[in-house]
Amino acid sequence: MSAEGKPQEQPIDGTGLTVAIVHGTWHPVIAGGLLAGARRVLEASGATVQDLAVPGSFELPVVAKAALEAGADAVVALGVIIRGGTPHFEYVSSAATDGLTRVALDTGKPVGFGVLTLDDELQGLDRAGLPGSREDKGAEAASAALLTALMLRAIGARSS
Repeated sequence: MSAEGKPQEQPIDGTGLTVAIVHGTWHPVIAGGLLAGARRVLEASGATVQDLAVPGSFELPVVAKAALEAGADAVVALGVIIRGGTPHFEYVSSAATDGLTRVALDTGKPVGFGVLTLDDELQGLDRAGLPGSREDKGAEAASAALLTALMLRAIGARSS
């Protein structure tokens, strides 16, 4: 795991933006860390935050799309998928990733991708923004969603 090349965090002014955090509830310690990191970044930016819990990562795309169509300027999608002994991991990971990409393209609005696809729980704990974690993927996904929403606003993009 490497954060080489990662830009330095800068304060982001999200005043006037509404951002929905759509988050799965599987693996609550890791998911809770991701959620806390995303909330921290969004609240510090001044954005209005909507919190939308879903059962798992497979459900992220449909709720993300509904939030964007209901008026959110961006979504932060958070989930935890840990590899097991069956192909289920590949199916759910692919469905979540492809679905969230499609949501962003279909709506013309940003989806910050904070879905962790992991070989084991330790990898998640190291990325969840918890005390002792090396990375905070929830915060990174929130920053990406905010910065992209601001870029789209600056260039005058319209959602479909």
